Amino acid sequence: MADFFPPDGDRRAGTNRSDKSGKVADFRYKRSSKPKAKGKPGHAKPHGRNSGKSRRRPERDDSRGNNARAPASPPTFAPHNQTRPHPRQAYAALDLGTNNCRLLIARPSGPDFTVIDAFSRVVRLGEGLANSGRLSDEAMDRTLGALSICADKLRRRNVFLARSVATEACRRAANGAAFIERVRQETGIALDIISAQEEARLAVLGCHILLEQGDSPAVIFDIGGGSTELVLLEPGEAVPRIVDWQSVPWGVVSLSDTVPRTGYTDADRSARYAEMRRVVRDSFTPFAERIGAAAKGPDIRLLGTSGTVTTLASLHLELPHYDRNAVDGLIVPSHSMRAISTRLSAMSPDERSQLPCIGRDRAELVVAGCAILESILDIWPAQRLGVADRGIREGILRSLMAAELKPHPAGQEAS
Repeated sequence: MADFFPPDGDRRAGTNRSDKSGKVADFRYKRSSKPKAKGKPGHAKPHGRNSGKSRRRPERDDSRGNNARAPASPPTFAPHNQTRPHPRQAYAALDLGTNNCRLLIARPSGPDFTVIDAFSRVVRLGEGLANSGRLSDEAMDRTLGALSICADKLRRRNVFLARSVATEACRRAANGAAFIERVRQETGIALDIISAQEEARLAVLGCHILLEQGDSPAVIFDIGGGSTELVLLEPGEAVPRIVDWQSVPWGVVSLSDTVPRTGYTDADRSARYAEMRRVVRDSFTPFAERIGAAAKGPDIRLLGTSGTVTTLASLHLELPHYDRNAVDGLIVPSHSMRAISTRLSAMSPDERSQLPCIGRDRAELVVAGCAILESILDIWPAQRLGVADRGIREGILRSLMAAELKPHPAGQEAS
């Protein structure tokens, strides 16, 4: 399923930006060939995962945790001169969102790929952005710590080809471009600020294989930290064609910041949740009206990719802890997701934090995610909802591998 398909046409909404992302990849990574000075602080020799000489504590990769540590100093990257990859060569995709920093490293495996390393951390890069218009110093420092770990993994895994993207927070922030340059200087990672259209395309490419089979219209949505993307797909295609799409500036972080808490009573929580749903519904309405009858009817297929839908799916299954294998590809009755959303919105943050698969990091933000999800179900009242724990990173990997591993005429190299 390493199919690659480009954005279709120019049917976009909510942006006047160019939707062409010129950068294909960041680096062909390898360890620096420059010798390191012996004994110089902050320049330890490369070492294995279990090396007893390392001063760093062992890092733990936990998609629901926040306890990995940054390396003592940023690694140095140099371009890889190899022009054609070996089938077992490693590829990487890094997605820096408004709330999370995620890395996936994988090798081709038949028509798909096998993950060999991963990292995820809640960095809250967009915290306060909706009100200030800027990335805060604290948020940038948190994010740099996570990106330093990603840079170390890219070096140690000897990644052949990688692409690193940044989304809504860096698109909106007045100091977004300056932060991208700081990341490059301090970690060696060259982040590409992609358009909302490119973000939607990559999310679809990464998760469309989890759509229910059928000839009815399909909508894939991605509830992020700073934005939500809605994509209408043409039915009946093995590799679906994007018919229309929209991105709205409401994600779990931006919506939480824009509709803040005004009190702690049941009535206060109910009023805030209703206002969140109103704000989101008003933003979705133009897209719903534009696509009209093309996405109507009870047989419409919905697929959601985000921390919101995977968290709610975990609660639906009553899992004691998050299990990607149980959640990714799950089909959940929509009425169950609505019931869980209503229950969570009425709880206090402390009550939500005690629930399995939520914890402190998601206790506040999950309410905004529930409001976005219910607004989507209001517009498209599907009986079932597909759940995907995959998206942009997987889309990047598929596109990189498809472009690099496709056959080339004799005497020609990949461009």
